[in-house]
Parts: sequence; C-alpha cells; structure tokens
Amino acid sequence: MSRADELVAVLETVESLAIVCHDNPDPDCLASALALEAIATDHDVEEVTIAYGGEISHQQNRALVNMLDISLQPVEDTAVDDYDCIGFVDHSQPGANTELSTEIEPGIVVDHHPGESVGAPFEDVRTRIGATATIFVEYLCELEIELTTRLASALLFALHRERLDFVREPTRREYEAALAVYPHADLETLEQLYSSAFSPGTLDAIGKAIASRERRGSSLVASVGKTTETDALPQAADYLLNLEGVDTVLVYGVVDGSIRLSARSIDPRIHIGETLQTAFDDLGQVGGHHDMAGGRIELGLFADEADDTDALLEFVDGRLTRRFFDALNLDDIQ
Repeated sequence: MSRADELVAVLETVESLAIVCHDNPDPDCLASALALEAIATDHDVEEVTIAYGGEISHQQNRALVNMLDISLQPVEDTAVDDYDCIGFVDHSQPGANTELSTEIEPGIVVDHHPGESVGAPFEDVRTRIGATATIFVEYLCELEIELTTRLASALLFALHRERLDFVREPTRREYEAALAVYPHADLETLEQLYSSAFSPGTLDAIGKAIASRERRGSSLVASVGKTTETDALPQAADYLLNLEGVDTVLVYGVVDGSIRLSARSIDPRIHIGETLQTAFDDLGQVGGHHDMAGGRIELGLFADEADDTDALLEFVDGRLTRRFFDALNLDDIQ
C-alpha cells in the first residue's frame, strides 16, 4: 500500500477533519492544507476545517489567502477536540510552533521538517524532501484527484517560495512536482502574488534589521526590534543574505511578547538548524533545516533584567548575538 493509500485509509474512517497549520502559516503550509482538504473531500469527509495560529502578515501570504479564497479560521476559535481527526501539515509537534496544547494527538501528520515521531495513525515526515507541498503533489497524482486551477496555483507558488526561487537546496522532487502542477496553474495569479506590496510595518522592520546588523566574518546578526510583522523576520534574513561576503544570517525581534528567530545559511559547512539548537535550545523552541531555521523564546526569561522595553531589548541583543556567534565558534576579533 502506498503512502497515499494509507492516508486515504485513515480518512475513510472519519466524518470530520480539522487541518491545523503551524503558526503564521507560509505558502507551503497553506497549499498543503488545501491539498489535504481536497483529498479529504474527494473521499467523502463531510466536514473539513483549516485552522491556523498567529497571524498571516507576509504580504504574499495574505494575497494568497485572498486571491485563492482560502477559508481559514483561528485555531483559538476551533474546537479541534470535536473533530473525528486532527491533521498537522508542515509541522509535527503539538505545542511547538502552534497554539495547540501539547496534549493534542493528531491523527494525520505530513511534514518535511525534522522532529520526533508523535505516533500518529498516519505519519509521513520526509526530511530529505524540500517542501511539504511536494509530498502532497505525489498524493494527488497517485490518487488521480483532479487538480483545480486554484489548488495547482497554490502548490506551484508554494514550491517556488519554499525552495525553487532561492535554489535553496531543492531536491529533484520539487522540480518534478512543479512540472506536474504547472499545466493546471494560473500564471497570471502567480504574477500578481509576486507583485504584492510590502506593508509599512514590514518595510520598517527590514530597515531596522539593516541598521542594527552586527557582523563577524561571513556571519551576521540583526534585530528588527519590536514588531507586529512576524513574517518580516524571514524576509529581512533573506534580504541580508544578499550582502556581499555574508553567508549566514540570524534575524530576531520581539513579536507578541516573545522573541522570534529566523536564520539562513548558504555555507555548506553550517547546519543552521543545529546551530540554533546549540545556541538557544535551553531557552526555547528552535530548530530547522541545513539552510533555514527559526524558533521562539519566551520573553519572560529576560523580563526581570530590565524595567522597560528599550532596556530589555538592549539586554536581549547582547545575549542572543553572543550565543549565536559562540555557536558558530566566532570570537570578537573576527
């Protein structure tokens, strides 16, 4: 039995499904949720809800939701326990990068990020695949489910934003998946998604990161300060990675009472996910891939060190920067 058939075997036993995205879902997560919804609907699951935590603040992600009319609801307003089955897409750990309790037991997990097994009835976690959307394209093709223009456009955009646009360690499977959905996608829609405008908050956050950057050797750390734009962090990291001579970047900022981290590296000697774990694993939830990673640290760990936000940020700046450079074995002289 193929993995697609195993997924269907689980879906055929339920009447309702809550698909849970990770907090601040990106195109890979959103497109994967749409794909799982399509598979569930095709196999007579009567009620399917897509839920998410955090915010959809990246301008392209907001445009994706609006232009493709993706129906979402906040996870805090979703009684997930009332559903026959809970599905996790593009993440696997309850309580990690999601507002759901650690006590939640998903029935379906599809992901490409490293992490411990949660023992779900259906679990397909492939860390050697570059995008969760790639796995879902495989399912859709094997199950011969019709690719609507809406779904194909979402999946093609996800494959590009997750891997192909950056040539950031894509596997051959991402190119094959893109080729499979390309004939069904609306390229004008993708063009409009790429031309989505920055919000003023995102532009301000990226500007702060540029101004605050501290460099040692080919590595760089920058802060966006306090912001409501969670997705400004990875955008700032991608932007700063274009700086001449820089191959490794960490960007952090205070978002909704916690410190968010976003890191990138194009140095083949560095596994940036493991680097973040070395630097910050004792402080919060961190991890990721060889080339991209992120995490969250509760601000309460530092809150007693200062009386106001500016002083707190100054204290945090020094601690996080030092820990990151230490994890890379970079001293003050470099």
